[in-house]
Amino acid sequence: MHISARTSEVHVPKLVGLMAVDARETARARGLRVHAPDRPDLAVVDYAVVDYVVRQYPQPGAEVPRESMVHVWFDFGEGEGGGGVREPLLPRPPTGGTGRELAEPGGGPFAVAGSL
Repeated sequence: MHISARTSEVHVPKLVGLMAVDARETARARGLRVHAPDRPDLAVVDYAVVDYVVRQYPQPGAEVPRESMVHVWFDFGEGEGGGGVREPLLPRPPTGGTGRELAEPGGGPFAVAGSL
């Protein structure tokens, strides 16, 4: 999308999911600036940063004045999501399962005739 220099309002692009440098360049192409509270060097770093944007403000599609600041984050804040532990730690699973597994064939009372 081409935006002429006379346009004073621009639409914020979707930056979530983009790598840091790509987010910066996408915003710059729209006439916007990017600020990352958790990555203060984003505006000056020219190497490919491999972190991905997980959140942005203002939201994609918002109409803002040219040269506005778009805030992006590369990590979820405390209590906002992210990977975390997905299995319950307590209470512990019931006993049994692999702990009650039968011996390999040929090694116990339940061995099949003719097994190794």
